[in-house]
Amino acid sequence: MTRHIRHAALFCVLLLAALLVNAARVQVLRADAYGADPANRRDTITRYQQPRGDILVAGRPVTGSRDTGEHLRYERTYRDGPLYAPVTGFASQEYGTTLLEHTEDGLLSGADPVLAPLPLWNEFTRSRNAGGKVMTTIDPAAQRAAYEGLRSRKGAVAAVEPSTGRVLALVSVPSYDPGLLSGNGRTAREAWARLNADPDRPMLNRAVQRTYPPGSTFKVVTAAAALDAGVVDDLDEPTDSPDPYTLPGTTTRLTNGARGCADASLREAFVQSCNTVFAKLGVTTGVARMRAMAHGFGFNDGDLRIPFRVARSTFDTTVDRSQLALSSIGQYNTRATPLQMAMVAAAVASGGQVREPYLVERTTRAGGGTVSAAGARPVRRAMHPATAMRMRELMRGVVEDGTGKKAAIPGTVVGGKTGTAQHGLGNSGTPYAWFISWAQREEDMEPRVAVAVVVEDAANRREISGGGTAAPIARAVMEAVLKP
Repeated sequence: MTRHIRHAALFCVLLLAALLVNAARVQVLRADAYGADPANRRDTITRYQQPRGDILVAGRPVTGSRDTGEHLRYERTYRDGPLYAPVTGFASQEYGTTLLEHTEDGLLSGADPVLAPLPLWNEFTRSRNAGGKVMTTIDPAAQRAAYEGLRSRKGAVAAVEPSTGRVLALVSVPSYDPGLLSGNGRTAREAWARLNADPDRPMLNRAVQRTYPPGSTFKVVTAAAALDAGVVDDLDEPTDSPDPYTLPGTTTRLTNGARGCADASLREAFVQSCNTVFAKLGVTTGVARMRAMAHGFGFNDGDLRIPFRVARSTFDTTVDRSQLALSSIGQYNTRATPLQMAMVAAAVASGGQVREPYLVERTTRAGGGTVSAAGARPVRRAMHPATAMRMRELMRGVVEDGTGKKAAIPGTVVGGKTGTAQHGLGNSGTPYAWFISWAQREEDMEPRVAVAVVVEDAANRREISGGGTAAPIARAVMEAVLKP
């Protein structure tokens, strides 16, 4: 009898050892495979068992969480969803995350190990931290002024603080309500299908994800390159520029929309936005120096993140002389995001220095303890300070005496540059209206805001212009930032 008991005990020990080996195999060797199995919903259920942390604007949350009482318990909610969608993006149980909801997902969902009270604490306790908070740099007054300024027109606005790189406004119209995508039911699926089928692409963040021909706003880059290289020494000296100007190596004649451009000085050409002067100036400056200046401003940089990725703005470096002439007036293959052109204006405003823009000021734990802060940002010099001073003089002339008068603000120093960019086959599309600018109150030591506005459409081609369509929007944004 004792022998049978020993055999049974040995058999039980073997069974226990087999169970332990199998458990180890499942927990260690097969953990990744089981975790990635689409049928395994434990991580998903755990993820939505608690409220998501909030994204804040000026200290107030523009996001929230709603208790549905279902397996995926908490859904994301949004306050002023269309207004802040280009900042927050969406967090959807069905379609994932975008923009800040994506780049800060670990912190907002509570999954980031940095939120744990002790290293490896969550691995041992199987617990999950409360979601943290993301504090943005957005100025709510500037954001609303940009959104209401665009109204029903397609376009985008980006505004930054020149001295720091803080993003003050990021608006894209048409927009959408990200709350419609939060769940995983019929409502979310219908909204997803409708938004993706919309030809106006409301989920496209035009401020950072779309590039446009910058048109005459790029003349800021061309003028800076010519001044920095010594091609032009005197703003008021005639430039020996014909009108019309025949593109080098071709029979194509470039003309102007303004009069008095023949042999105009750089100051006159900038104020009147003479294509012929700047096309010739770009050719004289040369592709190497034009490329260096464009690169200094941020063109051709594919690594810019704020923290989500910004589309690469481009200045073609493989051009011949005729193509360089067109590139120098913001046409041909020259493309820019509104954020990039806001950086151009900011560089002029800050004495030639370019600061990388950023959107997140600080992240914190749910209880308020700081996780990370923006700190000092990398700085590079786009142009000499003396060049920046002369560019500020030229941009002030556009607002005071030229095509940008509608951006003028009483008691405020404003500099700007208009642009009307042709596009489409044979330039058949409605031109894009651009305006880039900076502003400071007379008592300020330095400019406090730089803005770029692009408007894609108008009732007809004759109604759209940088000075008439885009400049008033920029003025409203600058006023919102400068208001005491």
